[in-house]
Amino acid sequence: MRSIAQILKESRTIAIVGLSNKPERASYGVAEYLKDHGYQIIPVNPNHAGESILGEPVHASLQEAADALAASGQRIDIVDCFRKSADIPPIARDAIAVRAGCLWMQLDIENQPAADLARAAGLDVVMNHCLKIAHRALDA
Repeated sequence: MRSIAQILKESRTIAIVGLSNKPERASYGVAEYLKDHGYQIIPVNPNHAGESILGEPVHASLQEAADALAASGQRIDIVDCFRKSADIPPIARDAIAVRAGCLWMQLDIENQPAADLARAAGLDVVMNHCLKIAHRALDA
């Protein structure tokens, strides 16, 4: 299991599940920050599929996002979840299916069965942590 610092230093591509197109939402602010700090963000939100958020095409599913990246030889390093805790198990299964490196649940999001499933499949798991705050702590 890698530390949060290792995960952030070794990852470049972050799929953001539940990314909103509204600038006032936390998911938008986190995605904007990550993009400004050199990460490739991949928006995943079936309600906005086919649109773009922060200049990036929105995908309907993690599988669709992974397929788009595979065409250029890339993969999803982190699956960042902005969904309710109860919604995490299918996202964990999808993260496993696309061979992501880490399942990351944002602040106030925890789902132990999903975490156990992801860990058993070899993914790093972070629960109840904000990617933006964790990244800022690296620079402190």
